[in-house]
Amino acid sequence: MEERSYLEYQEKMHLEYESRCRRCGACCGAVDNDPCVNLARDNEGLYFCRVYDSRLGPQKTLSGKVFTCVRIKENLKYGDHYSGCGYV
Repeated sequence: MEERSYLEYQEKMHLEYESRCRRCGACCGAVDNDPCVNLARDNEGLYFCRVYDSRLGPQKTLSGKVFTCVRIKENLKYGDHYSGCGYV
């Protein structure tokens, strides 16, 4: 497979994976009563990250707790599993 085709394939798979998100906010603390400061809700009540493209790395919760935001794959591999999560 030539490089351009492979990169296009990777992007397609990334978008397909991202589309599994049900926007429940659980992985960002919505169910823990101390969510990330960047977690917001749209008019339909679905959660989204205000800084999604630059989210990885140090972030804070509403109470000021510092944590490291990681890709959902890492969270599922090493962290919590949320019932109803579209990625599980």
